[in-house]
Amino acid sequence: MQTLNELTIAEAKKQLKEGLISAQELTKACFKVIKRKDKEIHAFLNLQEKKANLLAREQDENVEERNSKPLGGIPIAIKDNLCLEGTKTTAGSKILENYTAPYTATAVKKLEEAGAIILGKTNLDEFAMGSSTEQSAFGATKNPLDLTRVPGGSSGGSAAAVAANMCLGALGSDTGGSIRQPAAFCGLVGIKPTYGRVSRYGLLALASSFDQIGPLAKDVRDAALLLEIISGFDPLDSTSLPLEAPEYQDNLQFNVRGLRIGLPQEFFAEGLDERIKEKIMEVVKKLRKFGVKIKKVSLPSAPYALAVYYIILPAEASTNLARYDGIKYGLSVDVAKDLLEVYEKSRAKGLGLEVKRRIMLGTYVLSEGYYDAYYLQATKVRTKIIEEYKEVFKKVDLLITPVTPTLPFKLGEKTGDPLSMYLSDIYTVPVNVAGVPAMSLPCGKIDHLPIGMQIIGPHFGEHKIFQLAYCIEQAIYPAQK
Repeated sequence: MQTLNELTIAEAKKQLKEGLISAQELTKACFKVIKRKDKEIHAFLNLQEKKANLLAREQDENVEERNSKPLGGIPIAIKDNLCLEGTKTTAGSKILENYTAPYTATAVKKLEEAGAIILGKTNLDEFAMGSSTEQSAFGATKNPLDLTRVPGGSSGGSAAAVAANMCLGALGSDTGGSIRQPAAFCGLVGIKPTYGRVSRYGLLALASSFDQIGPLAKDVRDAALLLEIISGFDPLDSTSLPLEAPEYQDNLQFNVRGLRIGLPQEFFAEGLDERIKEKIMEVVKKLRKFGVKIKKVSLPSAPYALAVYYIILPAEASTNLARYDGIKYGLSVDVAKDLLEVYEKSRAKGLGLEVKRRIMLGTYVLSEGYYDAYYLQATKVRTKIIEEYKEVFKKVDLLITPVTPTLPFKLGEKTGDPLSMYLSDIYTVPVNVAGVPAMSLPCGKIDHLPIGMQIIGPHFGEHKIFQLAYCIEQAIYPAQK
């Protein structure tokens, strides 16, 4: 029998409106499973149990108002690089271990205004730098589907929380695949929206020209609802686009006849697990029966995206993380002979190995004598990649690719080899470089481990992604619902 915490958001909303369950029962069911499972999984860094239970009770006392809100009574988790006023926001780093956010991120505020009950903050790779959630200063998160494997990263805590039914949905951030890769590894739907679609205000910055906030959900309908709620213009974010949030749920229909799908050959080359390729091609073959037109396409510069990313991202990260200096907020050493030593000792003690590595790389590529050779060259190739995506979307409506080249890997398998870890993002990074939207959608399993298929759309093409994803979920993989 299905327990309350196993419901999708849509199912829970229906039962709440019919009076079959209460917000308090739903919230308590989530905390019950958190207390039972999370000591082993470690999806959460902190919980808001008292506050969440109080809010659920208040909502149940005014049922009409609760039911009028799209997320009224729905328990949600948020990644711990998103600010929530009055609560710790650590970004998985020792340097912010005791930092309390003085304001709430716009995306989180929109969830609260929609009636969501925030259960707590989830674990992540430190400052979102990682692909496995093993780089957190507070311990690794395990994949609830196989506790010997990683849940992906950097939004691994959010993905693990949803996959383990500790919450009904969650927010993550995606700089180079940090929503889509965990979604693939945990059998969820995760979407990175078009750059600028969702406000970044209140998101602790990693790389400002790549970062985007997005949802992790149990199915396509829930992902569409969550993205609807958090999207829209925000004057507090200079990169926020002056566009109204579309009603993505209106695109959840079976009619995909005539839709043109491209298969970029660069994404199906050497390095991809053949079993993953076969699973994706099975879906493509079935889509033909629904009248979808399949076409092979090329993105010649896509193989360079990873190199571009790991030049521009460290450069932006080294600039963004300069604020963590032991002076204004966060960890600060007690004993130092001068200001420079405060900086050095605070950052040495508070920042992890991967963060230090990327700061050093970023400082190097921005330094005199190397700026033109590395950073400037990378920005030129980035422009080329963006233009190639624009051109390919003149020929097709959407692209289908793998999300990851491998199945979820074992804990500790890649931590000693940074390059191997970076290659986990080889199919997701080009999307962030181009600024286009993309979704990870479950498309079967291999050896009981989930497979994710990536659906990439043109700028502001999220509605097309949802249209195709819903058809696949409902007609091709109904067992994944």
